[in-house]
Amino acid sequence: MTLQQNNKAVATWLLVGAAMIIIQVLLGGLTRLTDSGLSITEWQPLLGSIPPLNNTDWQIAFNKYKELAQFKFLHSHFNLNDFKFIYFWEWFHRIWARLMGVVFILPFVYFIYKKWINRTMLMPMIILFLLGGLQGFVGWFMVKSGVGTSLVFVDHTRLAIHFIAALVLLVYVVWFALKLIINNNQLINAPKIKRLNILIIALLTIQLIYGAFMAGSRAAYSAITWPSINGFFYPPGMLHKESLWYDLFNNLLAIQFIHRGLAYLLLIVIIIFTLQLKKINSSKFLNSIKFLPFYLVTVQVILGIFTIINYTTKYKLILSITHQFIGMLLLVSLFFTLFIVRKK
Repeated sequence: MTLQQNNKAVATWLLVGAAMIIIQVLLGGLTRLTDSGLSITEWQPLLGSIPPLNNTDWQIAFNKYKELAQFKFLHSHFNLNDFKFIYFWEWFHRIWARLMGVVFILPFVYFIYKKWINRTMLMPMIILFLLGGLQGFVGWFMVKSGVGTSLVFVDHTRLAIHFIAALVLLVYVVWFALKLIINNNQLINAPKIKRLNILIIALLTIQLIYGAFMAGSRAAYSAITWPSINGFFYPPGMLHKESLWYDLFNNLLAIQFIHRGLAYLLLIVIIIFTLQLKKINSSKFLNSIKFLPFYLVTVQVILGIFTIINYTTKYKLILSITHQFIGMLLLVSLFFTLFIVRKK
């Protein structure tokens, strides 16, 4: 095979991995929305792949869950079948992570054997696997916040760290793949657009962190209204807790206010960004994606509104997961554009 064919094969493998990371994040969202994240109280990287196989084992696992504050204060009405339901989602989330490890490691060994991975790829590959291992550790660090403590749910700041770590891994894999399949003649020198692109990514990162805060703290319940927040633009009680630092990270109204405000700001800035991109016609790849961030942020804002006003309905699950999915696609699309306009 030629070098170009080798790069395409490696890039395809990386993009499959990126798709699996997105699915994994969505599975994480499902475990949160179904209150499943604390159903497995132990971290067993190998033996944990096997779920309970008989009634005795199920009862032992259930008894361990009964020791948690979540069961005592929230799910004390659960029977064994209820427990099996939440156990399934957390187990599936963990087994998918293990499957991702197999999908990344086995082709990597094969590519090394076939010499399709050259020396310039080795360090990025090492970083990729380190990020994957870190993500597994951060996941357990998050779960530990609800095991043996008084917390009914995992700590929302740890949830945010887990989420952002997954997104760092995602964009790293995507960027690595782009370097293998996008020719240098597609890159352009647009320093002003590049700076604006980086600013948008920074704003979106903060927005995604606050999205995780919204999810982990259940801040949506504090104001299921739109366009106002319980009838106010600036809701009372938003910054009147222990300290400003506490409010920014723990006050439910403040979390929702910041999350909404950043959404509107991102929409405006991405419109300006798209108008700047529209002026460029020298890159075929950029021409094909220049409107993608605008389309995605528009859909994302609309989904956010519908998620809020339907948060106590049966549509909560599908709207929340779709909202999370589009947020990840928006982040990836902005790294697409950054990749093209980064030429020095």
